[in-house]
Amino acid sequence: MRAISVSETGDLLWTEVPNLAPGPTEILIDVKATAINRADLMQRKGLYPPPPGAPETMGLECAGVVVAIGRDVTHHQVGDRICALLAGGGYAEQAVVDQGSALKMPENLSFEQAAAIPEVFATAWLNLFIEAGLQPGERVVLHAGASGVGTAAIQLCHAFGSESFVTAGSTSKIEACLKLGAKGGQNRREGGFIDALRALWPQGADVILDPVGASYLAENLEALTLNGRLVLIGLMGGSRSEIDLAKLMMKRLRVVGSTLRARPLEEKASIMAELDQYVWPKISQGEIVPIIQQVFPIQSASAAHELMASDVTIGKVVLKVSS
Repeated sequence: MRAISVSETGDLLWTEVPNLAPGPTEILIDVKATAINRADLMQRKGLYPPPPGAPETMGLECAGVVVAIGRDVTHHQVGDRICALLAGGGYAEQAVVDQGSALKMPENLSFEQAAAIPEVFATAWLNLFIEAGLQPGERVVLHAGASGVGTAAIQLCHAFGSESFVTAGSTSKIEACLKLGAKGGQNRREGGFIDALRALWPQGADVILDPVGASYLAENLEALTLNGRLVLIGLMGGSRSEIDLAKLMMKRLRVVGSTLRARPLEEKASIMAELDQYVWPKISQGEIVPIIQQVFPIQSASAAHELMASDVTIGKVVLKVSS
């Protein structure tokens, strides 16, 4: 089979690699489409190596058709159209994954649409509803609101009874977020977000989902109301910052650090099961949709990475592997 490999100079090459076979609880997928995440750009630069036991090939999600199953698989059968959360290996003609990390595709979606779901919706669901314990009626700040995770999170908040406020890097991105259901937003290139947030919610926010990190920390603590929760899921704005412990204590705030990729298979299976129970019906009804900026053929992965790195995208960038 063929997969994308990274040359010593950082180029992306569509090359022959060894064939795969499923383990006892795994399924083998003919990959029809995969999607790009910022983790892929970091891995390509050598800054985010895959966890132990994960494939070296990039790609944290895919959609395709099951072509073989392990002897202990009970959730899927050959011929199923599925989308899957991967620890790696999506940029390839075939991928293997534990059965608990894959779900049958909503019937109303194409493979390209389904490939844009697993990583970002699992990340948004995990961190909003499991880590932060988001409840209906609570108010949420979503940094990088126009990203894949951001566009998923806006829709999840709206669908499950919470208002959201976003930050993003352009007016067009803010407008796109508002169309998806956000109640307000701030262009980060025009200054901090506190004033705009207070104009919308004078009492502040209950939950903040932040992939930026250090550069937003002080504002995040200021923005949270009593018993607020800050969930950090990325470090695009740096990893080191001072924290006002007095504010943390007096407001009874919680700061949670969270990643998805290296979690045990049992945890991933639990997250995917909740998506199946609560989110899949809303996707099937068209209430929630994957947001896609552009679809590239897998052979144009370099161009797709350049688009992702340009910081102009809204939603996901998808790679089509086969018809």
